Amino acid sequence: MSSATSLDFRIVDEADYYVVIDKPPFLLVHPTKPNAAPTLWKQLRELFAFEIAGGGQVSIVNRLDRETSGLVLVAKTSAAARKFGMLMQQRRLKKGYLAIVWGWPEWETKVVDAPLDRQGKHQRSEIWLKQMIHPAGAPAQTEFHVERRFIKSSGTDKFSLIRAVPRTGRTHQIRVHLASIDHPIVGDKIYGPDEQLYLRFVETGWTPELEQRLLLPRHALHSAKLTIEGEREWISALPPDLAEFCSGGL
Repeated sequence: MSSATSLDFRIVDEADYYVVIDKPPFLLVHPTKPNAAPTLWKQLRELFAFEIAGGGQVSIVNRLDRETSGLVLVAKTSAAARKFGMLMQQRRLKKGYLAIVWGWPEWETKVVDAPLDRQGKHQRSEIWLKQMIHPAGAPAQTEFHVERRFIKSSGTDKFSLIRAVPRTGRTHQIRVHLASIDHPIVGDKIYGPDEQLYLRFVETGWTPELEQRLLLPRHALHSAKLTIEGEREWISALPPDLAEFCSGGL
């Protein structure tokens, strides 16, 4: 598609009723404020204006946080949106993520089964959206596999590349579950070393002090695989910033 060159994202696959996008980090999926900040949703509506005029729509099936990169499935018709919604309910639409975490896990494969709820409902947090593990929360399960362990050549800190397969779709699920087992995602301002770093970032933007604590200007989480069971699969390699972080490893 020739017009795709001017967009902030790459089109991986397209059919009459869906499109699969590879989203870069820092691109908002949906508008959060009534300003003119570019969003994936807005760009898609412009790209598919002709289809929308003919009764089509833009429905984002798997939403990603602003900092998370990778695959996003988008329905272009209401029938497709219903179909993908049903597949998600039936757990036939499977997602796979890659995350770079602090430390070397003592396990190769682990399932974290821990319910999640908004932290502000149970204890103080200055971040409204921050989630926590709490028995009153919604059930949440994530499967983790260690892909590789490495040490950065510039120091002695240990890191691992983890494959995460969420069995449920809760807000910040992978990030909270990894932090809960002492392997927080590199660059995570909310669930990493100190939630105050997030508040400082909102106030000052990216600074050398934040870089020293977080190492990366975004959390190292990438939507690497989407699978419709028995039908099709889409894959996205680690984007340049995360691949470079891993390549500096020993």
